[in-house]
Amino acid sequence: MTPLIITVAPNGARRGKADHPAIPLSPDEIGREAARCRETGAAMIHLHVRDADGRHTLDPDAYRAAIAAVRREAGPDLLIQATTEAVGIYTAEQQMAAMRALRPEAFSAAVRELVPDAGAEAAAAGFLAEQARSGTLVQHILYDAADVARFDDLMRRGVIPETNAGVLFVLGRYTAGQQSDPRDLLPFLNAWTRPLPWAVCAFGRREAACMAAAAALGGHVRVGFENNMDLPDGTRAPDNAALVSAVATLAPVLGRAVATPEQARRLFAHTI
Repeated sequence: MTPLIITVAPNGARRGKADHPAIPLSPDEIGREAARCRETGAAMIHLHVRDADGRHTLDPDAYRAAIAAVRREAGPDLLIQATTEAVGIYTAEQQMAAMRALRPEAFSAAVRELVPDAGAEAAAAGFLAEQARSGTLVQHILYDAADVARFDDLMRRGVIPETNAGVLFVLGRYTAGQQSDPRDLLPFLNAWTRPLPWAVCAFGRREAACMAAAAALGGHVRVGFENNMDLPDGTRAPDNAALVSAVATLAPVLGRAVATPEQARRLFAHTI
């Protein structure tokens, strides 16, 4: 088994202090939380940033401030993955423009947002080819088995390059009371055929159980307050680091070492 990449998604685009007082929103808060999560086993942070009013933004300057804070607090090695999530605000063109301006080491993009239809394929193909040439690590977000089939078709036709590519299977939806289940992973795996690194995120208190299923089957994991704030026993987690730790302690039982940031880079780049 390859080492297990644990990614932390500490805030997301929707939640605020009313949801949990420890959710990190400012650059300094994100930096300190990244350091705690790095210490407990996270190799990568999935980074969302907010504007001055606390709203989701893809502004490159806001990203730069948060990235600088993560580097200052968590050190130079933690892998930082920017999000391109639209949240009903950004078009595909704006998402691509933001990443071209930011030039991050890694970013995630939902296939159904970046390539919503056949008419968007040419622009997306050009953008993703640029990212492949520059060595950017791109994680493609897939929400169901139909997304998996479409991803496979787009890759087969060269719209999505294989270079430095991976995927994230989302088990569930951003809906009130959503509780994901490990069995939600099965339709994704039944449709999945490519030898690329895949990871899972899930909603609700069975997050750790979903992560254990993914880890046991050779995948990687993403945990954090973006999708879940509860520990496996149902109590409220004090911070994101506690969710990272809950998964990291499972890894040896499943025969997986916890990946370092450098190992994560190599796995995403298909060199390990």
